[in-house]
Amino acid sequence: MSPPQSQLSRASAATDTEVVMAIAHIGRELKSREREITEGMTALMAREIDHLDDDPQLVEMLEASVHGNVATVIHVLINDIPVDHLQPTTAAVEYARRLAQRDVPSNSLVRAYHMGQHAMLRICHDEIAGRGLPAPLTLAVIKRLTEIIYSYVDWITLYVFDAYEAERTRWMNARGSVRSATLHAVLSADRPDTSTFETETGYRLMQTHLALILWRPGPEQPSTLNMLDTQARAIAKALHTNGPPIVTAIDRRTVWAWLPFGRCHPATDTTKLRAVVDLTDGTRLAVGLPSHGLEGFRRSHQQAGAAYFIATVPGASSPHPVIGFGDPGVAAVSLLAKDLGSTRAWVREVLGELAEDTDQAATLRLTLSTYYAKGESHVHTAQSLTVHRNTVKYRITKAIAATSSAAPSDKLDIALALQVCRLLGAGVLRRPRDDAR
Repeated sequence: MSPPQSQLSRASAATDTEVVMAIAHIGRELKSREREITEGMTALMAREIDHLDDDPQLVEMLEASVHGNVATVIHVLINDIPVDHLQPTTAAVEYARRLAQRDVPSNSLVRAYHMGQHAMLRICHDEIAGRGLPAPLTLAVIKRLTEIIYSYVDWITLYVFDAYEAERTRWMNARGSVRSATLHAVLSADRPDTSTFETETGYRLMQTHLALILWRPGPEQPSTLNMLDTQARAIAKALHTNGPPIVTAIDRRTVWAWLPFGRCHPATDTTKLRAVVDLTDGTRLAVGLPSHGLEGFRRSHQQAGAAYFIATVPGASSPHPVIGFGDPGVAAVSLLAKDLGSTRAWVREVLGELAEDTDQAATLRLTLSTYYAKGESHVHTAQSLTVHRNTVKYRITKAIAATSSAAPSDKLDIALALQVCRLLGAGVLRRPRDDAR
């Protein structure tokens, strides 16, 4: 026999209160896992969606955007806040704008939000399943959670898509946008229209090219792009190019450039470049190797991009504003940096205690790395580091002893791991809090 309608109403009212309380408990549990959830979603999106992991700065902005959205959803769950009372996070809006500047398709942005929606729902459902709630309450909680997350993702997707489109329109109307689109076509198309490219840009492809990437970290300034353009042309003049360079803005802080050298083959030693290149206001420079023709145009740019990737990995420790693909270790480390998690684990396996983020470990790494570079000569190492030979011997003995705590490795592995530490710095080193987590 069915219960009276009044009893059903009371049960329904009680369930509504219980649903809100149960969701708040789930929200508080997710709050304790906020960092873990953010890192997992970021890694998933960067791995599964094209164009989102092309640049360490984009990945860093992606993580900030994901964290802002995750934190907002958790706040909604804990406090039962209506979605229409929310404001989008700055990180989410800025990330959408940066994708528009970089010519990343809008469907990549939309797909990232749908992927995040699916991941958050799965996490919430796992939380519900582990709580052993009564079946009616379980169904009600699932329904309410699903409605909240779907409503949030629908709202934020529309907001960031509008921001993307507005920035895309502004960017397409900005100086150099046509050239940027033309360059992307030459870099990515299987059979690019080279004659159209040369007509629109006035730049010949059948010659030797040297690709550059210039960027300015830190707060954005209105004059940044003009300043970077000016510096790219100053570098071309200092290197005595065969004609004017081609320079294009990629976002509000970054330009790509190609320097023409005709039949000449320019020297690209970064030590010499630092002597002739006057970088101001914190500008950084990544340089490829000179190469000829269409494929050389592309390859030199890929190499500059690899050097740029290393320089912009969070925690990278290069003390110099100029990094070249031809610098020691850059080519190999650029490949390892693409999978930073695996590289970090490998470095710690190879170097053991030398992978610590301490001043003492840094001194031992520098000494051992110099020792290998100088043909394992204590004398030449001492001269290079301007220390006494006995100091070098002591440090080498201590460094080798430190690596003995790790898995057995040959000198080649150790030398490469040392280069990884030198170039990527804190991004691969073990901090004291890593062991505490």
